[in-house]
Amino acid sequence: MSESAYDADVLVVGGGIVGLSTAYALSRAAPGTRVTVLEKETGPARHQTGRNSGVIHSGVYYRPGSLKADFAVRGAAEMVKFCAEYDIAHAVTGKLIVATDRAELPRLHALVQRGRENGIPVRELGPAQIAEYEPQVRGLAGIHVGTTGVCDFAAVAAQLAQASGADIRYGAEVTHIDRRADRGVAVRTTDGRVLRARVLVNCAGLYCDRVARLAGDDPGMRIVPFRGEYYELTRPELVRGLVYPVPDPAFPFLGVHLTRGIDGSVHLGPNAVPALAREGYAWSALRPSELAATLAWPGSWRIARRHWRYGAGELRRSLSKEAFTAAVRRLLPAVTADDLRPTAAGVRAQAVLRDGTLADDFLFHESPRLVHVLNAPSPAATASLPIGREVARRALAALD
Repeated sequence: MSESAYDADVLVVGGGIVGLSTAYALSRAAPGTRVTVLEKETGPARHQTGRNSGVIHSGVYYRPGSLKADFAVRGAAEMVKFCAEYDIAHAVTGKLIVATDRAELPRLHALVQRGRENGIPVRELGPAQIAEYEPQVRGLAGIHVGTTGVCDFAAVAAQLAQASGADIRYGAEVTHIDRRADRGVAVRTTDGRVLRARVLVNCAGLYCDRVARLAGDDPGMRIVPFRGEYYELTRPELVRGLVYPVPDPAFPFLGVHLTRGIDGSVHLGPNAVPALAREGYAWSALRPSELAATLAWPGSWRIARRHWRYGAGELRRSLSKEAFTAAVRRLLPAVTADDLRPTAAGVRAQAVLRDGTLADDFLFHESPRLVHVLNAPSPAATASLPIGREVARRALAALD
């Protein structure tokens, strides 16, 4: 095919922060590359990007040498610089990770070691030092991580879209993909339009496994959606910054934590319960076909058998405000159920392998003319700039 037969050099499916960062990186790595972004919603960042806690993660949790560790540490610094360059609201606040039970102390000490291996400044704290940072927080011991911050990731995504110079098409849900290894990729969208490109990049988040299968690839995983429910604190003066419990390393979830956002409000959460739809932001949001697909995946049942006790606790906190309050009170004893007001939930796109393994690192897959991003949950927003460069590198290699 001649160059004029292509509508773009690279088609990016997904207008969240990873897809838009990829478009931005392509424009900088190879000026003149024609990039089109297809997003099914009417604007950018309507799902994971726009519904998270807004935290710029330091990278303290992630296994040294992993993509998460590398990209989060670099991404945090780059995100602060990007926000400053484009005058996007942000602040480097630092955060506390607090142990409230003696059984958590070995895990807290392991985080200190992990943080230092990742090159992150970590300060160990006793109870009195915890109170210096957060007078209302109680704990046996804690650590302070200085490079954590907060920002408006939806504003970051919008700026990436503008700065990329890409052709951004909203309301363009992909319904069909025809891939010819010797020619390129043709995509049909819901409005019946067909676009042709030399390479397709799949950054579809909650639907990335579906897009991979539309393109004829077996991703070897499925997205199992987990809803994260939040409350807003009606007495925000109780919390100065960011306060986290010590996470259980068996799970990719950080537990109920306290987050003072860039607007001054304080959010409590999230928990992690299975969602009944990929965009299941409430229990009432049920899509039978999506739920059936989740239940048909062998990995879903293996997760349930392996982690039913953990899941039962999360479900209880979802159904009971008192139980959720009790989880918050472990860190913030002064809080009462009356201080908690429900606010918007998010859904995490968690890649689950056939054997029930929860993918714990960013996951990419390549095939002729295609680059797939198959697992990019938190800290993907923090790490979006280096992720975008990595995906752009793979896409440009596919062009060659």
